[in-house]
Amino acid sequence: MSATNVSRIAIAAGVAASTVLLLAGPAAAHVSVQPQGEAAKGGYATLNFKVPNERDQASTVKLEVNFPADHPLSSVTPEAVPGWKIAITKGKLDKPLEVHGRKITEAVTKVTWTADGSKIAPGYFQQFPVSVGQLPEDADQLVFKAIQTYDNKEVVRWIEEPKGGEEPDSPAPVLKLTAATEDHHGGAADPAGDDDHKADDQAASTEGDKGDKKETHAASSSSDTTARTLGIIGILIGIAGVAFGVLAGRRRTA
Repeated sequence: MSATNVSRIAIAAGVAASTVLLLAGPAAAHVSVQPQGEAAKGGYATLNFKVPNERDQASTVKLEVNFPADHPLSSVTPEAVPGWKIAITKGKLDKPLEVHGRKITEAVTKVTWTADGSKIAPGYFQQFPVSVGQLPEDADQLVFKAIQTYDNKEVVRWIEEPKGGEEPDSPAPVLKLTAATEDHHGGAADPAGDDDHKADDQAASTEGDKGDKKETHAASSSSDTTARTLGIIGILIGIAGVAFGVLAGRRRTA
């Protein structure tokens, strides 16, 4: 193959790769939501709202996430994010929720993160964690409409719901719900369960240490036996060598 053909192939490959990146870039750069673990129906979960900065000359300084009004959540607790202020907006419910035997008359409708000493610079992303529950049992997904603001005053509204299997130009973050679990805890922390897991881990660690010590002892014993055997063989070879030398000397003298 000539150098000219190789050069043409390389250029064509580069153009194809650039086209793929240009086509894939915008679709992958929108605000999204993912659970830590599973988001099971009827349970609790920790959600990460991932915000990439898709501008080359501006930084993201504000994120607003609107919570679904058709499936209000009784508990919404954002995690502190260094360099960002958090504002929680609540609203009255048309129909009170009953959670763990008590009625909930208002729910969080929006959480807003505003830059306070920090920004999402070009080429970077930031995650904003939120603990939520109780997730609805009569829905397969939840839609969180989000608004992203840049320091050049540009506002991007990620509020379009997917329809017909095709992703819209400005899709809203969508959380897929999994089948309900028996304990209804989903991906949320379970203190009692954590203690049990810690106890099991400690027991397993102790047994593992014992097993490691046994294996180490066995390996040490095996090594000692091998060393002794080799030492004895070396001594015997040395004696044989001396004896051979003596006999050889006598033969020469004779």
